[in-house]
Amino acid sequence: MKTEYSIITENLTKKFDDFTAVDGINLKIRKGQIYGLLGPNGAGKSTTIRMICGVLTPTKGKGEVLGLDLYSQAEDIRQNIGYMSQRFSLYEDLTVLENLSFYASIYSLTRGEKKERIAELIKMAGLEGKEKRLAGQLSGGWKQRLALGCALIHKPKLLILDEPTAGVDPVSRRIFWELIYQLANQGITILVTTHYMDEAESCDEVSFIFKGKILAKGTPEELIESKNANNLEDVFISYVEEQTGQKVKTSFNDMRFICNRKEGRKK
Repeated sequence: MKTEYSIITENLTKKFDDFTAVDGINLKIRKGQIYGLLGPNGAGKSTTIRMICGVLTPTKGKGEVLGLDLYSQAEDIRQNIGYMSQRFSLYEDLTVLENLSFYASIYSLTRGEKKERIAELIKMAGLEGKEKRLAGQLSGGWKQRLALGCALIHKPKLLILDEPTAGVDPVSRRIFWELIYQLANQGITILVTTHYMDEAESCDEVSFIFKGKILAKGTPEELIESKNANNLEDVFISYVEEQTGQKVKTSFNDMRFICNRKEGRKK
């Protein structure tokens, strides 16, 4: 497997008893890329992420993350990546500074490294003046920035974001993604799952996953052109319709309360 890729998977599969959550996924994610993994709820995105993070052992298939084997070097993988989930997983009864200090200790940073790194991350995330505020008192957008800072405390070469902006307001989402662009420009590889198609269109490459299988992959421009669509959201809906045999527009029109609302507007 070639080292210019941060992530390589070959026929990666995960089964839970008789249920196949991830079915033979093949990924090649280059160093420094922003790579989007898209799919509806239950498609297999989070299971894929957990295998790549070294948290969940695959049922079969091969995989390397930062040149480390998914099976035999899972602990090393966990120590060398940054991970941030859609749920705020920090300590709400600790301050911003205490949260960053705690995560620095987990990764065994020296006192000098800790001080320097925390200062860098507070500046990067725009958290100046909020160092002594309890994390639980922060708004959703500020919490996400703090969580990102904690995920970056040990200078990982790979950052994995699992729906990081879910429930965050549009302005905070935009600011958060500006930070992501800066990190990618520094050479950090970023794997992100998202339901926001405007975020997906900002990725270098994306894969559509449905029922544990990858249906298509490529740059957003390539996928939009392949479906002769206006945007990536139309492409996403098209794939879902193909797989389910149901028209999204028809299903909405059949919902009586929406039809009644439209009729009310006409009056």
